[in-house]
Amino acid sequence: SGKFYQHATTEASQATLASVSPVFAVMKFDKEGNTTYFEKKKTELYQELGLQARDLRFQHLMSIATRNNRIIMRMEFLKAVITPEFLLILDYRNLNLEHWLLNELATQLAGEGQLVTYSLPFEFRAIEAILQYRISKLQGRLNTLQPQILETLEALVDPKLLSVDRSKLHILLQNGKSLSELETDLKVFKETILEILDEEELIEELCLSKWTDPQVFEESTSGIDHAEEMELLLENYYRQAEDLANEARELRVMIDDSESIIFINLDSHRNVMMRLNLQLTMGTFSLSLFGLIGVAFGMNLESSLEEDPRIFWLVTGIMFLGSGLIWRRLLSFLGRHLEPPLPPHVPAVLKKSQLVAGRVEIKNNLKAETFGLSRSTLTNQ
Repeated sequence: SGKFYQHATTEASQATLASVSPVFAVMKFDKEGNTTYFEKKKTELYQELGLQARDLRFQHLMSIATRNNRIIMRMEFLKAVITPEFLLILDYRNLNLEHWLLNELATQLAGEGQLVTYSLPFEFRAIEAILQYRISKLQGRLNTLQPQILETLEALVDPKLLSVDRSKLHILLQNGKSLSELETDLKVFKETILEILDEEELIEELCLSKWTDPQVFEESTSGIDHAEEMELLLENYYRQAEDLANEARELRVMIDDSESIIFINLDSHRNVMMRLNLQLTMGTFSLSLFGLIGVAFGMNLESSLEEDPRIFWLVTGIMFLGSGLIWRRLLSFLGRHLEPPLPPHVPAVLKKSQLVAGRVEIKNNLKAETFGLSRSTLTNQ
């Protein structure tokens, strides 16, 4: 009874593990581009491919690795396993992948889109198709961001605007974040390919058919070096990624320059408002200073001046005239201190000495060159 209980427990635990083990929806492409669909558990799949369980634990970052004459690739949402005979796309049920898988990948694997005229092994076509897909995705993201950023910057940098539209700034902030993500993805793409290009052994490992197909091995020994072809293929997509990174970097520089221009415009408008406020404050000070005369006459003290009907107009004129004169003096004082300083004056004697010294130096150089030429001529003779 104890043995029966242990056997039943073991079968139950195995059944539980089998039920919770992940199942991959797999799309299989052969050399002719024929497609088949099936579902398989992870344990069965890596045993069938001769891989370890860790090989099918795909990370979120881009990666290209070789295991047991298999190429394991991860490109964002794309998970692929490449062998010399077929290509497996795992978890293909994605809206972003189905159009490419059904309409483009099969024809590329059948022989289209190669970098050379003669036929290359199957893994070359598979790697090229996947890298091309990734580059096209990055290019599409850049093509979507570029006009949006340029349009937003053109609206924000307008010098006629006294204030900045917050909605435009919000759009620019979102586009800036998307551009940063794109720059990170391009950097990871380049680093992944560059890591392979720096190691000749890794390039050799990517040439799967070279070590399994005798015909391919004979071609590689007779003059067609498949490792060089793989290196050219990877360098091609590395250059494309570098071009995209340069375009993204130019957009980043434009955003930074536009932010500086926006800040300069805002500072300019702020300075105008501050100067206007200062001028109005000076005018108020002038009026209040000569307004003391009106305060003196407004006191309930009797004098002989209030009996003269011309005194009102005389005192009022003095107040406004004095206020205007003081305001003008304050404005001229403000203008003298706010104007940029002039460059220091260079005396004419120094200018003439500098010109003479320059001419003497030119003549000495010409003499030295002439002497060197004549000496070399004599030596040759």
